[in-house]
Amino acid sequence: MPATSLADWLRAASDEALTALLRTRRDLATPPPADTTVLATRAGTPGSVARACEALDTFTLATLDALLLAGADTQYVERAEVEKIISEDIRPALERLRARALVWGEDSALRVPPSAREVVGPFPAGLGASSPELAGLDVDAALAEIGEDERALITTLAAGPPVGKSRDASSELTLDEAVTPVQRLLARGLLLRRDDQTVELPREIAIALRGSHVFSPIALTEPELPVNRHQPSTVDEAAAGEAMELMRQIEALLTTWSEQPPPLLKSGGLGVRELKKLAKDNDVDEVRATFLAELAVGAGLVADSETASPEWVPTTLMDSWLASPPAQRWITLAQAWLELPRLPGLAGGRDSKDKPIAPLAEELRRPLAPVSRRRVLDALADLPDGAGVKSTGELVNLLAWRAPRRGGRLRDETVRWTMAEASALGMIALGALTTATKALLEDDRANAVASMIEALPKPVDKVLVQADLTVVAPGPLEPELALDMAAVADVESAGHATVYRVTEPSVRRALDMGRTAGELHALFATRSATPVPQSLTYMIDDVARRHGRLRGGSAAAFLRCDDEVLLREVLGNPVAEELGLRLIAPTVVISPLPLIEVLDGLRAAGFAPAAEGPDGRVMDIRPRGRRVPARLRNARRVITAEPAGMTPEQLGQIIAHVRAGDLASGRRRGASVRAPSGGGADTSATLALLAQAARDKREVWIGFVDSRGTASQRVVRPAWIGGGVMEDAERERFPLHRITSAALVED
Repeated sequence: MPATSLADWLRAASDEALTALLRTRRDLATPPPADTTVLATRAGTPGSVARACEALDTFTLATLDALLLAGADTQYVERAEVEKIISEDIRPALERLRARALVWGEDSALRVPPSAREVVGPFPAGLGASSPELAGLDVDAALAEIGEDERALITTLAAGPPVGKSRDASSELTLDEAVTPVQRLLARGLLLRRDDQTVELPREIAIALRGSHVFSPIALTEPELPVNRHQPSTVDEAAAGEAMELMRQIEALLTTWSEQPPPLLKSGGLGVRELKKLAKDNDVDEVRATFLAELAVGAGLVADSETASPEWVPTTLMDSWLASPPAQRWITLAQAWLELPRLPGLAGGRDSKDKPIAPLAEELRRPLAPVSRRRVLDALADLPDGAGVKSTGELVNLLAWRAPRRGGRLRDETVRWTMAEASALGMIALGALTTATKALLEDDRANAVASMIEALPKPVDKVLVQADLTVVAPGPLEPELALDMAAVADVESAGHATVYRVTEPSVRRALDMGRTAGELHALFATRSATPVPQSLTYMIDDVARRHGRLRGGSAAAFLRCDDEVLLREVLGNPVAEELGLRLIAPTVVISPLPLIEVLDGLRAAGFAPAAEGPDGRVMDIRPRGRRVPARLRNARRVITAEPAGMTPEQLGQIIAHVRAGDLASGRRRGASVRAPSGGGADTSATLALLAQAARDKREVWIGFVDSRGTASQRVVRPAWIGGGVMEDAERERFPLHRITSAALVED
């Protein structure tokens, strides 16, 4: 049986196979390995093997377990022997394992890295060690003699792990003397004593309890994903309704926080009181309120004010977002959620110190959250158009089977959170992806916007005014009409049909915004599909009659002077029009311009004004230069997704580097030129040897350290030497000070 090492197997692999290996196990290429020996060593480390196993499905991992049960980490085993353990055809799984260098060799001589046992654990497939004492024993007959309490104990151990702690392990008793289930099982030889406190279930007993199967046939088969069939248009329309509701809630959050920004907790995040208020204002639960806050901050619509008393304050993006069409507003939120490096679902839980985790807190940060979301959405994208999963639990089981080692303890919860959040966003409806979401996952924003425009309800231009002064909008209003209704009425209930209520304060608000009573009458007369009730007309006229009898205004600067003649002289000067001066009292003039500009303009016109403070004293208001807000010096770079893979050109260069290292290590060479202490090459001697090789057109073996400090060895044919650099026949340049040793290649 051939004894092929992993290094030999990799050395004999094609460039295409090595390219596939480096693409699936990117950690092997950083830094570039010097040769296949280094590549094989790196591929066999426990950390690298564990990362490679994260992408394997349950059946492939079961194959790896079966290989370990057969002892493939210490000796070569045949495929037939492994298939006898797993009772399945393992050739497809072997190809996946070979592609990741987790198995090598022909079917007659399979090996796995010794570190695989460390990664999988001491009990592959949840089975313990074999017991030689059970050889030839009728296991089924022995199991038929035990009691129910004994069977319950070993059945638990048979599911794995096969070890348990018991003080009875220290007792060596005969079957007649045994009292407890552990003592009786030890006396029968159906349990093994590992130490004074630990017992282990023999492999033969566990397999018998599993129905003579090492692995359950059902567990080795990918679970089906039952789906419900819907028309894609039905899915899109249902999701659009959810999207409209979410955008309304985000708008309400922005409006509330712009008026009363909630404070940051000292430890960061949003306080319990503020969260409850947000939930109450939007009539949602705290989970939904947390998601709204996280989404608003993730989309850049809200940010930390970074002041002495920091608050969560809407940003300038709020205004442009509110002014955008609904489809554009949706895609902003959807894209922000896809890229959000946080898990809002963790809020309300406990951290490692058993303290509650607040919304918007740093503890919610998970850099790989976008990758986990994409994995869930990609699984839905593989379904036919309009097909939706019947339950989230079935999708959880499917994704857990496809990658049981990926995601850690939050693996299943992340799937549930992703489905709930995507449904709230209107990216999923009836368990299926929308047309717009599919386009967004393919980075086709134009089609995503077009699909959402098609799915959203068409805006209406009429409302229904009721006798009780309520106004019903039977759908989303046209932008202009929506602004008018927001000005003159308050939202009483929202949904697919929004109900507004007109009150005296709301009418007064519209008048404060500059609208007149006539404009309000015209609004309801032209936009109402029902007759305008007389009570509404009377209310508008009554509020308008009392509105504005007292007037207030604003001015940036004022001038006062006891000499009315001087003030008239100022107002008669052309500079008065430039400065916007207006007389509001015999001795007082106001201007909309800043005081410094008013004083400079008057001085340029020949007047001599002085600035005064609130107490009437003259003050110095000369500018003291510009200032900018201090910036954080330790801005942390956030990784929001897995790094992109290498390009084919980069992979080709790495493989060429590995091949060159193999060539160098396999060539016979003469005495090396090296410093006597071994601390580096003697530059003059190296220069002389390379010059001789260039003249004789001979190949030279060199030891070389690149700019990253990675040592490698190469066989080159020097073509030109000068300026502290050697150039070979392939026009690759090597600085002489990085060549640690050199020797002529022996023919």
